[in-house]
Amino acid sequence: MVVSHSRPLARAAVALATELLPEQPIHIEIAAGTYENELGTDALAVAEAVTAADSGDGVLVLMDLGSAILSAETALELLESPVRVRLCAAPFVEGLIAALATAGGGANLEQVAREAEHALEAKFAQLGNNDSHRESEAEAVTTTTHPAQTARTITTFEVTDPHGLHARPAAELIAALRDLDVDVELRNATTGTGPVPADSLTRLLTLGVSPGHQLEVSALGPDTAAAIDRVRTAVTGD
Repeated sequence: MVVSHSRPLARAAVALATELLPEQPIHIEIAAGTYENELGTDALAVAEAVTAADSGDGVLVLMDLGSAILSAETALELLESPVRVRLCAAPFVEGLIAALATAGGGANLEQVAREAEHALEAKFAQLGNNDSHRESEAEAVTTTTHPAQTARTITTFEVTDPHGLHARPAAELIAALRDLDVDVELRNATTGTGPVPADSLTRLLTLGVSPGHQLEVSALGPDTAAAIDRVRTAVTGD
């Protein structure tokens, strides 16, 4: 759920995230502005929104600034029944998009929060100031062991999609790989950036993949062939 001083701002952020990403089976609640529709936040409204958002898996709360954080903290004390809540320090817009994409993939509350908190990495990378994030990026790349396959399959495609691998196509790629039993890593072979896990929107965006770039795909698992085919479709449109 999102907590903001401005109801129009909160609604616009949610609209951006939901329209940018493929349809996600995630419920989003908004607690923004005062009951008089003025700028501000209300702890009681936040508590009510947390209760409405809870489906049993926990609630991630994204806040814009200042009293939104204070209201969210106060709201936890007002809850009438226990709810697992994570107040997240992620950037408001980028964090919401990353959280929604990750939660839609079935990640748990802590995984979603961690992905949201890394949401500025793509912007750092695009601005050429990613030194402080390289360590966390390296830690995020993990390989799942599949006994039936001992070596990773690696192939490279030229990216011909006019949008490259920006937010929408990256989110669509994550959704396309979601039901496969495979570990996929991607690397921008043109710039040398990566590899990063293909199930992380924030990490994919750090690759800065543009049309004409070479995208290296490394896959390991029973569904390797299907995964490589879906990546090719995502970046070439074929």
